[in-house]
Amino acid sequence: MLLSNWAYPLVSFMVSMTLTLVLMPFLLYLCKKKKLYDLPDERKVHRSNNIPRLGGVLFVPAMLVGTIAALTLMLGSLETFEIKTTGLILLSGFFLIYLIGLMDDIFGMDARIKLVIQILASIFYPLCGVQINNLYGFLGVWEISIWISYPLTVFVSLLIVNAVNLIDGIDGLASGLCILVLASFTYLFYQMGILGYTLFSCGFLGSVVAFYIYNMFGSVERNTKTFMGDAGSLVLGYALAYFAIKYAMDKPDQMPYRPDSLLISYSLMLVPTFDLIRVALSRIRRGVSIFHPDKTHIHHKLMLAGKSMRSTLGVILLLAIFFIVLNNLLYALQVNINLIVVIDILLYTLFHLLLNFFISKRKAVSK
Repeated sequence: MLLSNWAYPLVSFMVSMTLTLVLMPFLLYLCKKKKLYDLPDERKVHRSNNIPRLGGVLFVPAMLVGTIAALTLMLGSLETFEIKTTGLILLSGFFLIYLIGLMDDIFGMDARIKLVIQILASIFYPLCGVQINNLYGFLGVWEISIWISYPLTVFVSLLIVNAVNLIDGIDGLASGLCILVLASFTYLFYQMGILGYTLFSCGFLGSVVAFYIYNMFGSVERNTKTFMGDAGSLVLGYALAYFAIKYAMDKPDQMPYRPDSLLISYSLMLVPTFDLIRVALSRIRRGVSIFHPDKTHIHHKLMLAGKSMRSTLGVILLLAIFFIVLNNLLYALQVNINLIVVIDILLYTLFHLLLNFFISKRKAVSK
């Protein structure tokens, strides 16, 4: 069945979204029956004890069904579709991340064990040829050897996975940022004519959009509200790491050379990764473990400054869009990539200094 190229990503998106919308009520009923709720702790903003935490469990199944449905229409049959060994290894990485997130949601797991599994899954990327192999002039460096490329790729994967996981602190934040990034990569891969990656990102996008509806507009009383849990946030982080690294790769035999590719991947992931780095450095400075849960993330600080949960979500999404637009504009004006990164750091630091000022002012008034 031959359709226009744009129709296949739409099929992947619609099938994935519809499947998530249809299956979510059954999943929420199961969570209620088994009492699989997201309990409040020192890191979380919500105070309800009966919100299901497994909403993200549907991301991978829905994405697979949506992608396979689109591939079937595109190829006419999946009999001619081959999965290479590297593809199977990458799917194993997704399964590992998905499994460790699901086990953490159900039984709870030590953060260090989760980190070890994340490292193992992240190693699969460079082993399968998905790696950062060119810095495109950042710090004066262009092509890099595998001795630098491999550990750098693993580090970036871990950074993105944990950034998405830890910014999942208020309704719609992690899913909203992921929708923005997934939609961007869908457009970018489609523009390059790489339909496989487009279908893959659209499959995830459809499921996350459906989850966003339940997460933002669901009711605790009617059991229609849910959180994505680690099964959702970790696998989304792993997927975004894959797209970001894949897009930033310098492999002319697979994708046309794009001198701005690393900058684009960096810009799309800037807000969650900068937040993780800032929080980690803050904890090290205070002499506490980087695994120690607290309320120092960007969404916590905005709420301490007096913002509501919805306005906090809006500010962070606008901040993410601001940096994406700013960096692309600066690049179009031929500003050096190193200067762009310096400008980003200065503006992000200024934003937090202003936040600290408003928090201090609000505390002073409340005394």
